[in-house]
Amino acid sequence: MNRPRILVSGVKIISCAVMAAVIGACADLDYYAHVTHGESSLLLQRRSIRKVVADPATDPKLAARLQLSQQARKFASAQLHLPNNRSYTYYVELHRPYVVWNVFATPRFSVDAVLQCFPIAGCVAYRGWFDEKKATESAEKLKAQGNDVYIGGVPAYSTLGWFADPILSSMMRWDDDDLVGTIFHELAHQLIYVKGDTAFNESYAMFVQGEGLKEWHRSRGEPVGDDHAQAMDDGFTQLVLDLRDRLKTLYASGEGEQAMAEDKAHDIADFRERYAVWRDKYWPGDHRYDGWVARPINNATLLPFGLYDQWVQSFAVLFKKANGQWPDFYARVRALAKESKAARESALQDLLKTANASQAGLPRT
Repeated sequence: MNRPRILVSGVKIISCAVMAAVIGACADLDYYAHVTHGESSLLLQRRSIRKVVADPATDPKLAARLQLSQQARKFASAQLHLPNNRSYTYYVELHRPYVVWNVFATPRFSVDAVLQCFPIAGCVAYRGWFDEKKATESAEKLKAQGNDVYIGGVPAYSTLGWFADPILSSMMRWDDDDLVGTIFHELAHQLIYVKGDTAFNESYAMFVQGEGLKEWHRSRGEPVGDDHAQAMDDGFTQLVLDLRDRLKTLYASGEGEQAMAEDKAHDIADFRERYAVWRDKYWPGDHRYDGWVARPINNATLLPFGLYDQWVQSFAVLFKKANGQWPDFYARVRALAKESKAARESALQDLLKTANASQAGLPRT
């Protein structure tokens, strides 16, 4: 795989906002109609994977990938104790590169998202569109209001168990780990989901995805993972989060708009220089992030970073406390989900301190 893993996760946002509009009231009737039509079209196009694989007209490579997906689907329920339902037992050929395009927006001088709020999913950092043109039009409207905007293509999304989500042709471009891991990730959302807490939901699902993949590989006698890719991914994410922190400090400084705009551009240019130094020092010859760094960067492009991994290490500690037993782990996650957001974040922060102390070889407090 020659594409950066963090950028895979960055565009693989679960577009719960789409599903929330389908199953709940929505003040924007045009959007409601759009997503209802989009979801309905997917449901109508679904074909049983069993029948697709048995069809002589099916490309053998596609049939093999679909068979792998069904092995992972069974493993998810049998070994990871994830929902046992019809999700990911169907296939849809999209005839387009993505199923949904998510539009992110922030104010010009803020790293906080312009939130999109829905009855079921709560408030999330984006709005999903089944049509790229409509996503672009939405982004242009937000940009005209003075916001920074970013459009991310989404190969897969979850309806949180309301419908039997299919395997999509857009997922076939991934390597096997991305395909299998996404099935684990999406089913984890179906099991536990906290309205309005994206960082909690995504960090939890990312942990299930990562730990689930380790167990999947061990069960097949395969290497557990690529430590090089993980380490580089973590390092690059930290560089991006550092840029976001610098911008957040800048925006709180009280400078005038012109000076702030100049300093914003300077911080982004400095990030590109620091990235090049980091890459050449630690990962010489590996240019997997160059394309992302070279593209336009604004507040909105930074939003996906951190959403997926803020509390992953916290959930790793929780899994260890559960002695690696999935039912006990899920019970502990559900207990956290029932807490207020403030209490939940405090508990996750304590778990993160434990993880950091363990990694540093320090005594636990």
